[in-house]
Amino acid sequence: MTGPGDRERRDPDEKGLSDLAAGYRKASPYIAASTSLVAAVGLFTWLGIWLDGKFGTSPWLTLLGVVFGMTGGFISFFKTVLGTKK
Repeated sequence: MTGPGDRERRDPDEKGLSDLAAGYRKASPYIAASTSLVAAVGLFTWLGIWLDGKFGTSPWLTLLGVVFGMTGGFISFFKTVLGTKK
């Protein structure tokens, strides 16, 4: 029975990597894409809340920030995810 500490390699390009490290290497574009999606939504939402407080237009700029954050985040997410086919 093999475990995560075993040094078996299935792919010669991954010389020196354990199975766990190879898994993280394959998943890293998807982790980065999801992180950028969350960051974009959070940043634009915060910006909308801050601008609503500054101009007294609550909740319109917050909603606009959420929409911009979701749009930009999803575009970036799908470009990353669909562009990493091998």
